[in-house]
Amino acid sequence: MDFRDVICGRESVRSYDPTKPVDKLVLERILEAGRVAPSAANKQPWRFVLVSSRENLLKLKKCYSRSWFQDAPLVLVVVGRVGEAWTRQDGYTSIETGLTIAMDHMILAAENEGVGSCWIAAYDPGILRSALSLGPDERVYAITPLGYPRPGFKKKIRKERKELSAVVTYM
Repeated sequence: MDFRDVICGRESVRSYDPTKPVDKLVLERILEAGRVAPSAANKQPWRFVLVSSRENLLKLKKCYSRSWFQDAPLVLVVVGRVGEAWTRQDGYTSIETGLTIAMDHMILAAENEGVGSCWIAAYDPGILRSALSLGPDERVYAITPLGYPRPGFKKKIRKERKELSAVVTYM
């Protein structure tokens, strides 16, 4: 797929086919896109948790109650190790930025593979922390279901975004 088609065609999918598994090689290409993502000082303060077992999905899916989320065959969780992230002299830590870049790489890779995703930040962090047995220095900044859209799912085709002139300043 042409890169412009990938970035312009990607949209949040809220309709997953729970009966259609995602091939292991497709998943590996998606995860590889996150692995090669840049991070401040190349610290790579992350790990990617791909939840696929029925038992673990049942625990994890309690963190976000939307019905469409319950149908997703997989959930990808980007976990950051706060103490491993680069920190600037004024105290800014790069953890959230780095994990955002990695997640975006994987979401775009999923689009390229025809796999649906939906960036979610409105989860219950306590339920998610418990379901994943996170360590004290680990934080989740985003999750996404992964799976093929249900038959009949239609993309919106045209995204509503501000004009370029409204978001760019030339100096």
